[in-house]
Amino acid sequence: MFEYTPTDIEERLGDLDASAVAFLEKLPTFLCSEVIRKGRGEGVSMLVKYGRIDETEAGRREVSTRFETLIDFGEVDFADLDQARDLFGADAYQLFRTHWAVRAGDAQAILAELAKLKPGLKPVLAELVAQQVEPGAAAPPPRIRETLGVAGSVEAFLQLLYKLSGDGQADGEPSSDEDTESFFRGHDDARFELTPSLLRKSADGAWQFMPNEDRLCKELLIAHYDEFQADQYCFDRLVRMQHYGLPTRLLDISSNPLVALFFACHGRDGPSDVDGEVIVFRVRSDDVKYYDSDTVSCLANISNLTFEQKNAMNLNLAMEAFNKTEVAGKLLHHIKSEKGFFEPRMVPDDLRSIVCVKAKRTNTRIKSQAGAFLLYGHDATLSEDGQEGMAISRITITDKAHILRQLDSINVNATTVYPSIDQTTVHLRERYRGGRCA
Repeated sequence: MFEYTPTDIEERLGDLDASAVAFLEKLPTFLCSEVIRKGRGEGVSMLVKYGRIDETEAGRREVSTRFETLIDFGEVDFADLDQARDLFGADAYQLFRTHWAVRAGDAQAILAELAKLKPGLKPVLAELVAQQVEPGAAAPPPRIRETLGVAGSVEAFLQLLYKLSGDGQADGEPSSDEDTESFFRGHDDARFELTPSLLRKSADGAWQFMPNEDRLCKELLIAHYDEFQADQYCFDRLVRMQHYGLPTRLLDISSNPLVALFFACHGRDGPSDVDGEVIVFRVRSDDVKYYDSDTVSCLANISNLTFEQKNAMNLNLAMEAFNKTEVAGKLLHHIKSEKGFFEPRMVPDDLRSIVCVKAKRTNTRIKSQAGAFLLYGHDATLSEDGQEGMAISRITITDKAHILRQLDSINVNATTVYPSIDQTTVHLRERYRGGRCA
């Protein structure tokens, strides 16, 4: 939700709980229109108000809040787009996109620059500053992640999993182990997020890849079309693209906990001193999708839409109204290319969901890793503790080198997890380095 927000701040606001709302309502706030382009050489303008928000309510579908205007600057003229960008510390995407961002900065400095552009408001601004005592730098709420425990060995890890399987269920979680399936993901750094590569952001909150999702996919298809000839569905293509390292809206998970434990210990440069993490997903069995699911086709084909088309999606509309929109027609066109029978009855809530999908095991890596995927819909984010029908638990991993030796002794290593000749070569080289015997 908080686009163009520094990632360290966004991570602490993601669930928008009471402490996050309290933090947001303390912040000075600028309410701005998108940039208004004027004639050639005549600059640009924006409608700008300054104030605060209150009465904020976070629902499942949307967030509502009340904006209290303290100063209405009206339409502010800028010499060019760069002047507007520099004033608000924003890039071009932000100035032309409706969004809510929380940024570090000096509100008083921005107000002073706006006063120069609107000199008639200087007395009002001076009176406001005299009346207000500007608080010190506000800090977002601390990020708290609950874990099942710490494991420094394979035995300790498995004991924690056994403990989890015997726990009771909270509201909204699957009711028993009999109607759930468990999946796992390993991070060699416990600070990593459950975010697909396509949806990751730079430290300042700007997208790295998402605005060019459709181009990324098409350019790879153009360059290596033969590689994708056997793929029946868009989801199949995304899986193959993910395999080759293209940023996609898929997040790899595994049904094998030892594979996840391996990834939690084995970074690109070998085991590090940073704690790793294994994330456990308990998914309601009825919510697990297969590669040919209609819901999966809807979500996967969002990748074929342009950034502008994605921005035009209004998922708060009722189903009938949404399916009459132009962007729904575009999405339907892509879906019908793989499912000619598909009818215009897309459910808006489905398009912003996150689903667990079992893919065809078309390559040796998916087979060896017992791979499955989380497929992220439009603007979808996964809460720290999961979502309805998907409970999330975490295990902190320490003593990585010891665990890797234990895993190797039961044949879980780079050769078996990455079954390719280059990875086998690396594994054998390290195994026998310095004349060590098997």
